Amino acid sequence: MDNPFLRNEVLWGEQAQQKLKATHVILFGLGGVGSYVAECLARSGIGALTIVDNDTVALTNLNRQLEALHSTIGLPKTEAVAHRLRDINPHLQLYPIQETYNAENRSLFFPEGCRYDYIVDAIDLVSCKLDLVQTALRLEIPIIAALGTGNKLNPSLLQVTDISKTFGCPLARVMRKELRTLGIDHLQVVFSPEAPIRPEMRETPPPGRRSVPASNPWVPATAGLLLGSTVVRNLIGTPESMTG
Repeated sequence: MDNPFLRNEVLWGEQAQQKLKATHVILFGLGGVGSYVAECLARSGIGALTIVDNDTVALTNLNRQLEALHSTIGLPKTEAVAHRLRDINPHLQLYPIQETYNAENRSLFFPEGCRYDYIVDAIDLVSCKLDLVQTALRLEIPIIAALGTGNKLNPSLLQVTDISKTFGCPLARVMRKELRTLGIDHLQVVFSPEAPIRPEMRETPPPGRRSVPASNPWVPATAGLLLGSTVVRNLIGTPESMTG
């Protein structure tokens, strides 16, 4: 049978697969976490995907980002990811946006009349994450956010939960505090309670950053797959026993 998603369908049914085909997800961030979200969604059969990132592929991305190859170094991440996803699913409607999301330019991503079925936050900056959460709530679009994966080693500690139940993660602590200030008590997140390791400082931080976090091939990847799988399962409405 000429159906690349047949193994999906036999698990959750043709109707659910058709529902995925009719959905549009917007993903912010294509790094070690976001690149795995993008591929998970593409291989699941999502019909339309907007991918957002303003960075280019660098040599130091090779250890953890799916789009990072020697042949793609220097390319915009949106371009490299889009090329890979089109090779996986030529029928996927892709909308790459090479920009940084923030409060000043949010209209670029949420123009009048554009409707997404889900928002995935895989960006790093707290101010941008907070504005994105507020935007999602205002537009009544489901959102899931990644919290800290840098400086961590154990992927088995990652979990999907509400931000009110997070602990041990410095980014989660900051997000909880800032969201409470905004009157927001709940947000679905992927987080790990693993205590961050203090890495060697061998890179100059970019403007606005105090340090460059260490990373590895498996913690961001696991977080990305958890994010992507949660989006798919929530969209198709799998039974509670499957969603965990």
